[in-house]
Amino acid sequence: QVQLVESGGGSVQAGGSLKLSCVVSEYIPRKCEMGWYRQVPGNERELVSRISGGDNTWYADSVKGRFTISQENAKNTLYLEMNSLKTEDTAIYYCAASIYGYDWRCRPNYWGQGTQVTVSS
Repeated sequence: QVQLVESGGGSVQAGGSLKLSCVVSEYIPRKCEMGWYRQVPGNERELVSRISGGDNTWYADSVKGRFTISQENAKNTLYLEMNSLKTEDTAIYYCAASIYGYDWRCRPNYWGQGTQVTVSS
């Protein structure tokens, strides 16, 4: 069974940096992209960044210029480097692997357990 395991979360002051990692346990058939999501209790989970085709990336406006997504295929690992952190970045961060469904739409199908990021002022 596919497992995604995140690490690298923690507490940091505003302006600081953290780097999240997500290790994927095995090959995922029909995988179309990998992504990082975040969720604050009481709010919906939101997409922060995604990567596909090796170097096609997308970022939410709120993190553009501060966060960088990357992947190391040889290690089956996804990263999210977060710089210039703000208090509003505080959330649980999840990595997700999306696959093509039978309708050929790309949707998240596998999720990690989440890692807490707390940014204090």
